[in-house]
Amino acid sequence: MKLLSPVDSMFVRMETSRAPLHIGCGAIFELPEGAGPDFVRDLHQAFAQLSWVPFTYDSVVDHGPANALSRWVKVTPDPSYHVRLSALPSPGTDAQLGQLIERLHSHPLDLTKPLWEAHVIEGLEGNRFAFYFKAHHGATDGLGAMRTIKQWLTTDPHGNVAPGGKESPERAALARADRQAIRLARSIVGGIGATGEMAGKVLEMALGANSAVLGALRTPGTPFNKKVTRNRRIAKAELDLPRLRTIARATGTTVNDVVLTAISGAVRRYLTDLDELPNRTLTASVPVGIDRDEGTINAAAGFVCPLGTDVADPVARLQGINAVTARGKKELVALSPGALQQFTLAGLLPIAFSQKVVTAPPLFNFVVSNLVLSREPLYLAGARLVSMVPVSFLSDGYGLNVTLIGYGDKVIIGFVGCRDTLPHLQRLAIYTDEALDELEAAVG
Repeated sequence: MKLLSPVDSMFVRMETSRAPLHIGCGAIFELPEGAGPDFVRDLHQAFAQLSWVPFTYDSVVDHGPANALSRWVKVTPDPSYHVRLSALPSPGTDAQLGQLIERLHSHPLDLTKPLWEAHVIEGLEGNRFAFYFKAHHGATDGLGAMRTIKQWLTTDPHGNVAPGGKESPERAALARADRQAIRLARSIVGGIGATGEMAGKVLEMALGANSAVLGALRTPGTPFNKKVTRNRRIAKAELDLPRLRTIARATGTTVNDVVLTAISGAVRRYLTDLDELPNRTLTASVPVGIDRDEGTINAAAGFVCPLGTDVADPVARLQGINAVTARGKKELVALSPGALQQFTLAGLLPIAFSQKVVTAPPLFNFVVSNLVLSREPLYLAGARLVSMVPVSFLSDGYGLNVTLIGYGDKVIIGFVGCRDTLPHLQRLAIYTDEALDELEAAVG
């Protein structure tokens, strides 16, 4: 038995039928040379052995008799339920694959079972197959999901599916229990001073130029900030990493700043098309991964960054974004672990309030997360990973979410939006490419 942290518990309890809080990704693989007709089905059977399953994928959430204390309870997952084989009408197109993943991502997880599903998908044209994986945000964050997926992959083209951990289950459970006791004691001691520390830091964050706190308070309403339905739409853009690095070096900024600027240009144009662009700049919540121990599930805090959508010059937008991100990251690094957890909880409160009470004025317009998978090519049982699209969650009042994954020489951007409130989501992907062209030309 292990208690959920306050952040993990909040993610589970915020779940609604319209806004399930799972995250996921779709991956496309190229069949290895000489692969037989049963390669994908054999791969499905290998995954269904569940030898790779880590904690929390072997547990269910129990809120206790008074619904007051959430804990993980170990169970035996049903492989026929959690690992599923699907097929496109061969030869299936990328568009048909996208439609399938949209439908799979629109369905909530069963909260009475371990909080994950894996779908192996055959029938994709071009000698390829696909894989879609989703897990609840209470059971993993983006970084944790990437670590799980990387356990299955290898840089060796001749490697096999990665096995599970080498520790025996009994020894691993005892080690987790020991670590949980230590963390609980530390959190009690550290939490005493964390509240005062966070209050003081938030006051400091609200002062001076390029304040993320003031940016949040000035966030305008947009079509992104309405109640959502359960139905999802997904779009994908790929940007060349060498181009991003060249622009970042020429402007003294970072690759992430350049991508944020391209996204801001895309959003600016998208809302202009809808005649919905506010006079005030849109803002994005930018999570920052935090160092964690082995047993920590959700470990990220974020700051709100004005995107300069009220500014026509893309270089000026880039410089403004860089000023805020540089300050925001520095302020988060200075917080203690206890204050960071409270800061994360405070950041979730607007989402929780909109989910459970009423849609409140937004403190940001959408989220932009950033993950790195690998700079080297990766393989699954000899099948080369061609591309991966991240798919995050939506909530009432926050109907657009953007996630970046660095893989090889590409930055892959996954847009997920509410199908019923955001029309033509694919335009955001197209406009992001064109906004990068505009920024590159302006930088020279």
